[in-house]
Amino acid sequence: MVQIGYTMMTEQAGPRELVQHVVGAEEAGFDFSVTSDHYFPWLRSQGHSPYAWTVLGAAAQATSRIPLMTYVTCPTFRYHPAVVAQKAATLQLLSEGRFRLGLGSGENLNEHVVGRGWPAVDVRHEMFEEAVGIIRALFDGGHVTHHGKHYDVDSARLWDLPEAPPPIGIAVSGEQSCKLAGQLADLVIATEPKPELISAFDRHGGAGKPRVGQLPVCFDTDRDAAIARAHDQFRWFSGGWKVNSELPHPDSFAGATQFVTRDDVADAIPCGDAPEDFVDAVRPYVEAGFTEVALVQIGGDSQEPYLKWSEQTLLPALRDAFG
Repeated sequence: MVQIGYTMMTEQAGPRELVQHVVGAEEAGFDFSVTSDHYFPWLRSQGHSPYAWTVLGAAAQATSRIPLMTYVTCPTFRYHPAVVAQKAATLQLLSEGRFRLGLGSGENLNEHVVGRGWPAVDVRHEMFEEAVGIIRALFDGGHVTHHGKHYDVDSARLWDLPEAPPPIGIAVSGEQSCKLAGQLADLVIATEPKPELISAFDRHGGAGKPRVGQLPVCFDTDRDAAIARAHDQFRWFSGGWKVNSELPHPDSFAGATQFVTRDDVADAIPCGDAPEDFVDAVRPYVEAGFTEVALVQIGGDSQEPYLKWSEQTLLPALRDAFG
């Protein structure tokens, strides 16, 4: 059985709309939800980027069943890891145990805003590993004092701590991040259906743990309109993570993807209203060993019809195919 999730994509809708969308996703029958945590949209055409944690707090109150998750939060630059631990513990209490803390080493696009620069990936992984250790220590309770290479914590304590702290997921894109995830995470996160990521995660200690993937889709009864919208708002996705983590601004992504065509996007993202195309796009994740797949419907203004179609057509088709 593979669980199918809904993505609250903060880059393409305002805060009130995002909460309305996840309420609709719960009503439509999605198994879980994830939320991006951005300071900038990928492209100007997406047009939004509200504060994800405020949205999640509102979503926790507006829903009652659907699990919530950051996909993903970077705990190393914009946020100090001690503050991430406090936010996550609070959200776990507000949601009554429905929250998972998805973490990643971040993108220059969002983290540059605090003026601390963007070091090489090996340094970022080193910072990330230290940050996750601080978060876990605070989840364990008691006072935490830490003086490390990158962070200092002076007698911190979480005064409102849930009985069961939120599980920690770690995003992976290569061998080094898979090693970190296998050793430090309760679940793994990836945006590409690469079997080698799952096998590396398992090899480093992740065997038997959940693995959560993500897939962009673009529903519309007019397939040409869907392709045009996907190209306008999501062609940045073609860059791959090694590129996407380094570019500093939406205009950088616009320049880097200026030669990506509509045909390129249509080949990579299921567009239109044929459920078999969406099932075929999910299949590589299932075959690679993912236990959960979060779908991203492209276009903030298209969520309501997508949710209705998902309830009536897409979710039944996916469950017929994958359990």
